[in-house]
Amino acid sequence: MALIFAALLYLDQYQQGLLTAEVSALREQARIYAGAIAQAAVQTSNGQTSVNPDLAQPLLYSLTAPTPNAQALIYGEDGTLIADSRVHPGQNGNIVTEPLPAPPPPGLLSRAISFIYDHLSGSVIGAQDESGVLGSGAGENPDTLGWQPDARTALELTATAPNQEAPPFVRRDASGTLLITVAEPITQGQQVVGTVLLTREASEVDKAVLAVRISILGLFALALLLTVIVSFYLSRTIASPISRLAAAAERMREGRTRTPPLPDSVKGRNDEIGTLGRTLESSAQALWARMDAIEKFAADVSHEIKNPLSSIRSAIETLTRVEDPARASRLLAIITQDVARLDRLITDISDSSRLDSELSRARHEIVDMAKMLATLAEIYDATRKEGQPFVLVEAPAEGLYVRGSETRLVQVLRNLIGNAISFSPSGGKIWLRGRETGGLIELSVEDEGPGIPDGKLDSIFDRFYSERPQAEQFGSHSGLGLSISRQIVEAHHGRISAENRRDEDGNIVGARFVVRLPKAGE
Repeated sequence: MALIFAALLYLDQYQQGLLTAEVSALREQARIYAGAIAQAAVQTSNGQTSVNPDLAQPLLYSLTAPTPNAQALIYGEDGTLIADSRVHPGQNGNIVTEPLPAPPPPGLLSRAISFIYDHLSGSVIGAQDESGVLGSGAGENPDTLGWQPDARTALELTATAPNQEAPPFVRRDASGTLLITVAEPITQGQQVVGTVLLTREASEVDKAVLAVRISILGLFALALLLTVIVSFYLSRTIASPISRLAAAAERMREGRTRTPPLPDSVKGRNDEIGTLGRTLESSAQALWARMDAIEKFAADVSHEIKNPLSSIRSAIETLTRVEDPARASRLLAIITQDVARLDRLITDISDSSRLDSELSRARHEIVDMAKMLATLAEIYDATRKEGQPFVLVEAPAEGLYVRGSETRLVQVLRNLIGNAISFSPSGGKIWLRGRETGGLIELSVEDEGPGIPDGKLDSIFDRFYSERPQAEQFGSHSGLGLSISRQIVEAHHGRISAENRRDEDGNIVGARFVVRLPKAGE
């Protein structure tokens, strides 16, 4: 509609321009006629100057002969008709009135285009003036609207402004023919002795406007066709796939499917729709994986809590039937141990369950891991007891920068160091190493313990998995430490792994835990 609106405005300006050019040409022609009449057909008799009809009639006929679609009239000062270019002597001497040639009737195509244009014009820029007057002087007189003004009326109107150029009369007759009339005074000296009224049929304007109308309607039809094609294309390539994505998301929200059933035609696209489809699918898979992990975690928690509760219940039931103070004391010790184990287990479970939400809300900052390793080594050295291993640091003094939560990263290293202390022999060594490699900060904790069974290098990071030294009291660990450490490291977009240290002969001489974190940007 914006296109057709602009085209209609342009067409109106174009039509007005053509009419202005026609009026200018016709007015110049009328001035020539008036000058010729003033020179050849004006006479002075008895002190009065007037136009001689006998001289003006043939001269006027000769002047308008090259223009068959024009008619010239000469009026006197009193408004009487003096000469008509369509009246001339016939071959037998009789006066013949030659009618204006009728323009050819408009064709079917012209009528159809005019009908379409008029309706579009009326709906877009408002209905036109049904008088048919296209911005002329006649249109300024409301009494002349709705009918074609005759020459006498035009003469009377021009007489109201003698010092000004008479406005043109642009109108259509009953058959729809466009007519242009101009009036020019016939002057002798400073005296006006008559008026030339020149009317010409302006079919060329209609032809030019018709050609532009055809161009506009053709352009509009082409734009409409292109709009329909583009709309159909966008519907097939954008709207329909987005509707499928919305339906898949709705099914996923209602829990009717684990993954959105998107066709390959959507997921395989190399544009934004394909990216959105693949992202939705991966998000659904991640969501269901998280839900499965939550279900598994709930089952593991239930199982781990049930063990100490069952032990406590059995001990209490037995305690009510035991009379031996020594056995009762042992049962109370078991109950105390299980309560402590249960308290430790619940604490670690609570820490693990809220870890994700805390990490998502935590404000990450630049952390220097080199200083952290040095500080932890100093703390363990200051609190070291007799027989415990020594903690050594092999890392640069500074420069190992990562972005993350300092508190949680300290928790990871303390957990790894604590495990290393548990498995290290008396008087052994624990190495804290740090370096930068390939855009990553690599931290490792190494001990001289018995190592890790080769088949358990990944299982030790599972929840509630516990592989403790034989000398350690049962239940002193919940089995969530390494699981929490991996959860923290992965939340920092890093990786944690375990491996065994071996000597030159391939024998296990200890365990090594390696943490790799992205280096902090500048």
